[in-house]
Amino acid sequence: MLRPTQIAIPTLVRVKEGALDRLGLYLARGGHRRVALLVSKGLVPPLPDRVARSLREQSVEPAARVEVAENDLESAAAVFAELPGGVSAVVGVGGGKALDVAKYVAFLGRLPYYAVPTSLSNDGFCSPQSSLTVRGRRRSLPAALPFGVVVDAAVCREAPRALTLSGVGDLVAKFTAVRDWKLAFHATGEPVDDFAALLSDGSIHSYLSHPEFDLEGIRLLATSLMLNGIAMEICGSSRPASGSEHLISHALDATSSRPRLHGLQVGVASYIVSILQGGENTHRIAALFDATGFWDAIAADPFSRAEWLAAVRAAPSVKEGFYTVLSSRDVLPEVEQLLTREPRLARCFR
Repeated sequence: MLRPTQIAIPTLVRVKEGALDRLGLYLARGGHRRVALLVSKGLVPPLPDRVARSLREQSVEPAARVEVAENDLESAAAVFAELPGGVSAVVGVGGGKALDVAKYVAFLGRLPYYAVPTSLSNDGFCSPQSSLTVRGRRRSLPAALPFGVVVDAAVCREAPRALTLSGVGDLVAKFTAVRDWKLAFHATGEPVDDFAALLSDGSIHSYLSHPEFDLEGIRLLATSLMLNGIAMEICGSSRPASGSEHLISHALDATSSRPRLHGLQVGVASYIVSILQGGENTHRIAALFDATGFWDAIAADPFSRAEWLAAVRAAPSVKEGFYTVLSSRDVLPEVEQLLTREPRLARCFR
């Protein structure tokens, strides 16, 4: 495995209540007076007004302001092509689509990128890839980590609960991802970056110390997800954050009649995969999902058992040469039994 020749981690990190209202100050301190501002289309009021006021108070000009509705490669390229002269930074505000497009535009322009998520549904706001649609298929394209991460804990606390639970689901995937990475080492000799694995694993335990949806819990969740992105940058791959549970989710995205939030799919898949891996972290995942109400949210809108079995069957072929527990044996009979007989899972499938 080749280590990146240079690791660029976020320089500015603000995770606290009221951070959104200080965005203009953070940009001004960095010497940014003309920026490109990419905002999620339909971002709930008064968040856009707070962003605009913050920039205005610090005389930071949004030389380009784009509402992002889709995260396709063509749209990102068009935004980049139309960037006004003199823009010194790209700012993404809102959900995953806006942040992924903003990150890729900044990458193309070799400009500092400031990530301002308004919810914590996954670790993508601080990852070294942009998830964009290319010819109708979602692809993870190389990008750069943000120069700045600005998370208003109060804003994220008020986001729809399903989005935060999705972030919890994406976080626990680091347990199974790291375990898959170690399985790959023993089966194929794929090297493991111990520091990246340790950072990813440690970030989960940070949130486990306070799995609440108050300001402190949101701060810990945001920090943990951010550190997962940095772990990927350190080792130059997605291994610390993505394993067989992500393969199952990607297969669902491609085949399900109604794909759900990424982290909700990944969270349930992580619980299943943890059992397949021997159960080392199963009790931790179960306890966290019990404490946060994750299971109740899934049971209120159950998944299709047939679609999940089809996804598990297809998952090993999603990413060629990517060894996981799904590569070690035919797990389909085990999964079929789990979805029917395991008490927590049985109520989540129909």
